[in-house]
Amino acid sequence: MESKEQLLEKIEILKNKLTGNMMSDMEIRDQIHNIEMKVNGVKPEDSHFDCIGCGS
Repeated sequence: MESKEQLLEKIEILKNKLTGNMMSDMEIRDQIHNIEMKVNGVKPEDSHFDCIGCGS
């Protein structure tokens, strides 16, 4: 299990990969969103169920 600090570091690495092009950034933004949900406890870790509230 990754620590909160490790997850936040992953988010920063992914944010640095963003290009500003919405179409090419969609996958990266999705990864960031999924990590943020883990950090915030919105989605059970390693759950195959997606977030119902936002449709991700």
